[in-house]
Amino acid sequence: MPRSDRDVIYKQLLADLEEASNLLPWPNETSVTSSVERVNKAFAKGLRARLALAAGGYAQRLDKTIRLSNDPELSRDKMYAIAKKECLDIINSGSLRLLGFEEVFRTLNQETGKAGLESMWEIPFSEGRGRVTFDLGVKHTTKDKYTQQNKGGTNGPNALMLYEYESGDVRRDVTVVPYEWTDGVQVPTNMNKLYFGKYRYEWMKRIVTSDNDDGLNWMYMRYADVILMAAEAINEIDGPGAAAPYLKMIRTRAFPNNAAKVDQFMSEVTVSKTAFFNAIVDERALEFTGEMLRKADLIRWNLLGTKITEAKAKLIQLENRQGKYANLPSKIYYRTAANGETVEIYGLNFGDTDAQGQALGYAFNKVWNLSSGSGQDTYWDALAKADPDKLQVWPIWTTFVVNSNNTLNNSHLGIE
Repeated sequence: MPRSDRDVIYKQLLADLEEASNLLPWPNETSVTSSVERVNKAFAKGLRARLALAAGGYAQRLDKTIRLSNDPELSRDKMYAIAKKECLDIINSGSLRLLGFEEVFRTLNQETGKAGLESMWEIPFSEGRGRVTFDLGVKHTTKDKYTQQNKGGTNGPNALMLYEYESGDVRRDVTVVPYEWTDGVQVPTNMNKLYFGKYRYEWMKRIVTSDNDDGLNWMYMRYADVILMAAEAINEIDGPGAAAPYLKMIRTRAFPNNAAKVDQFMSEVTVSKTAFFNAIVDERALEFTGEMLRKADLIRWNLLGTKITEAKAKLIQLENRQGKYANLPSKIYYRTAANGETVEIYGLNFGDTDAQGQALGYAFNKVWNLSSGSGQDTYWDALAKADPDKLQVWPIWTTFVVNSNNTLNNSHLGIE
């Protein structure tokens, strides 16, 4: 069979999810949906909202252009209306609630599995399957009291994220971790080797013993995503004033002890629909780093190439201490805390200085930069090896093309 157009697929999925949401119970409405490992009405509606925003957004098409759909059934206004309705249905149901930001991921790592909190659905893994912390978590270079698996950190956050969060944003230190564990002690890494702190062996209640997999569930969707999708859709349909309460929910959690800062932010971003949209673009980056949502968001906004180019420019400035990074220290200064395992680091924040770092008298310091080893690409050039807007998705694998009886190819990607 030849490939189906993405619009055909989207319409089928949107119809299927609407049917599913009518049949499924809410979280905790039945014993089956008391677990986040079973789908429920809220998740079906949330997934339908996510797909509606994608269907109504930009994408690389078979004619090699990046554009919106030409199908009137998938017009932006109709897709935003679906997203708004589904998200408000979830919010108004009262079946989910926001937790403290760190609590969200401690709850995930502790594997409680309870529905009705922030996690909406998790891909379930048995103890001997899945590579969540194994690939994405804070690295343990050796086995220790927290894990019998010396893994973690195959992938990590862009170094820029360490400096994208405003002072006081509780999400940063949960999300971006600048150290790894060796012999049960935290040791600073380098600026080009950071970890996603949302997945940690040290937050788990059990000790992972498998050589290959860790068994931690993958949190596929959480309530904060619904709230920010609601904010985005409502801004598009009704304007920033109507959308503001939803974005404010997420900002309030990010700055739990600074209501004035939240209010000031909201007054700035609600001046126009465009300002509010740009705030959503930034907020989703801060909220969901390490949760594998960013690329799809950037594609549907037609910002993938733009944001990668922007990131490359920022990284060069960061490495050379230019622009907003000009006054960052050239080194970090650190010591092991009195508990014998926690590292205390100075030099990671705007306002820190080398002079003050030296004055602290910490036992250790190291140069803090992105420089790669001999023969490797620079950090910023490695973000994209080709034009990201011409290769938004993986090509179909050769084995499937060869065995497709000439029905499949990658010509839309410029690959013959």
